[in-house]
Amino acid sequence: MGRANKVVLAYSGGVDTSVCIPYLKHEWGVQEVITLAADLGQGDELEPIRQKALNSGANESLVADATAEFVKDYAFPSIQANALYENRYPLSTALARPLIAKLLVEAAAKYGADAVAHGCTGKGNDQVRFDVAIAALNPDLKVLAPAREWGMSREETIAYGERFGISSPVKKSSPYSIDRNLLGRSIEAGPLEDPWTEPLEEVYLLTQAITETPDQPDYVEIGFEHGIPTSLNGETFSSVELISQLNQIVGKHGVGRIDMIENRLVGIKSREIYEAPALLVLIQAHRDLESLTLTADVTHYKRGIEETYSQMIYNGLWYSPLKAALDAFIQQTQERVSGSVRIKLFKGTASIVGRKSTYSLYTPDLATYGADDQFDHKAAEGFIYVWGLPTRVWSQKVRQS
Repeated sequence: MGRANKVVLAYSGGVDTSVCIPYLKHEWGVQEVITLAADLGQGDELEPIRQKALNSGANESLVADATAEFVKDYAFPSIQANALYENRYPLSTALARPLIAKLLVEAAAKYGADAVAHGCTGKGNDQVRFDVAIAALNPDLKVLAPAREWGMSREETIAYGERFGISSPVKKSSPYSIDRNLLGRSIEAGPLEDPWTEPLEEVYLLTQAITETPDQPDYVEIGFEHGIPTSLNGETFSSVELISQLNQIVGKHGVGRIDMIENRLVGIKSREIYEAPALLVLIQAHRDLESLTLTADVTHYKRGIEETYSQMIYNGLWYSPLKAALDAFIQQTQERVSGSVRIKLFKGTASIVGRKSTYSLYTPDLATYGADDQFDHKAAEGFIYVWGLPTRVWSQKVRQS
């Protein structure tokens, strides 16, 4: 089935994306396959992955170091938006997809490809995220998804690859499907498909079991400038190093695990395990700092925006017009979200125990119940009368009817 002459394939080094290479060539008549592996801080050595693509038949194998861009242009805006899908998942995996789509489109333009491809199946969210993001960035570019169409089982896929020299795993592979980047890990499948089954400790990597965590708490102070984290315990770090350091500190105390039943965009409920220690704590700290520096009406209105924003990221609409409009609103709210938040980490909990800001709207002489109280208590009676007047009138009418 000839669909394109030159294709840029998003490549992870796994079975599906490796098999995509000969499949595109031999089944769909693609002349040239260029693979692109994105380094998003997942910690893997990407040179063997680059070489595996060539061994699997790729004409060229690219590696893009995009970790700093990932944090600055994708993670930080989501922190400013306090983005938690279904109020739990900080979108650590979902945030990577629009960036990978952007890298694919850029590579296609550079190498003159007429299509891009990915290894997503037809049941997941990532196929939507890739297809929609690519269409937004270049609507004229074809998007190929062989694994969505080839109809092969896992065993058949491995056998197909072996025909073209792609070796199957030497030992029995893990039953889990795992995705990792600097922001965290997502784990699904295998025993986790039973929502009653407790995850084994073997599924976790970034967070300690509670039984292994320190018996004394640690305190961490996170500094923000305009809603962006810039320092830890008074020391300024680069964006990537800040998250790397915080992952270690927070994960050591068992903080950052999520076990949830998640509503996928394609209509399926999925049991997902996530580890996102730094990202969860950063959103928690940022949201607390906003409570100190934003007015009540902005805070309350922004909460509804955050829910929409989270759904748009999850549903693959990063490059949509509404997302751009919400970004403008969120950026406006962040002008005075600067200061520090102190967090106590202990036995799987992250408790905010202090916050301060030069833009703080907390006024001690209004809040205090002590001798320094400057609040006009006499004004309260008139305020309550006016505030409660509609309810009073309504009640009188109800009683009369």
